[in-house]
Amino acid sequence: MNNNLHPCLWFNGNAKAAAGFYCSLFPESKITADTPMVVNFELSGQKFMGLNAGPQFKFNPSISFFIISESDEEIDELYKQLSDGGMVMMALGKYDWSEYYAFVQDRFGLAWQIMKGKNSDVNQKITAAFLFVGSSFGKAAQAVEFYTKVFPQSSIDGILLYTKEKGDAAGTVKHAQFILDKKVFMAMDGAGAHNFAFNEAISFVVECNNQQEIDFYWNILIADGGQESNCGWLKDKFGVSWQIVPTILGALMGNPAKATRVMQAFMQMKKFDIAALEKAAE
Repeated sequence: MNNNLHPCLWFNGNAKAAAGFYCSLFPESKITADTPMVVNFELSGQKFMGLNAGPQFKFNPSISFFIISESDEEIDELYKQLSDGGMVMMALGKYDWSEYYAFVQDRFGLAWQIMKGKNSDVNQKITAAFLFVGSSFGKAAQAVEFYTKVFPQSSIDGILLYTKEKGDAAGTVKHAQFILDKKVFMAMDGAGAHNFAFNEAISFVVECNNQQEIDFYWNILIADGGQESNCGWLKDKFGVSWQIVPTILGALMGNPAKATRVMQAFMQMKKFDIAALEKAAE
């Protein structure tokens, strides 16, 4: 599986404990890198980054992770484990859109949607799902169109809109499924009052092979109202956070003799400058 685009989860010092917990839930899962700052792990072959970053940002349901399963037994076990020590937002049961579904936040605060369905509908175990609420409400379709134009090997599988019976929500997105860089994502508009919004607790890492790629993703994602941050982070015009990082960064940081100098260099950067990083390393 191509892992150039993957989620980053912001933890308050317990990234390794969270990664170990998630790896215990899914087959073909493992921790692939363990450092004081970053814990990389794979869940059913899909790459995730866990960041030990402090208490500044907390998970909320604006981005959740969707699990499709054909097995009632697997759904029961995932519901039991993920709700243990967490919070049930929609109890496991039958709903209009699924014969067996639940929406929970786990003990670390991360939101999960568990649903019975066909694995062939997504062809991956875990799918990031965006919920557009508040000032972003009504922008899900626009975001899907935008993202699928930014990333290669992307397409829109389908967009289902609310009908006029939904009043103010009519014409907004009930459910959308789309592909970015060969990976499936979902998006929905959420009407009504919500006390959460997109934040840095969940970002998406874009690994770039050269400076040209970094410049491209940085410039297009901050356009039309996005915001630059530090160390390769930015927010796009919808409020979603991204990290635009050079693929070489892992190798530079993995060399103890170079890591401190490289870190000192990139801590001064907004957009990453590969040539400056390599100069600092040497």
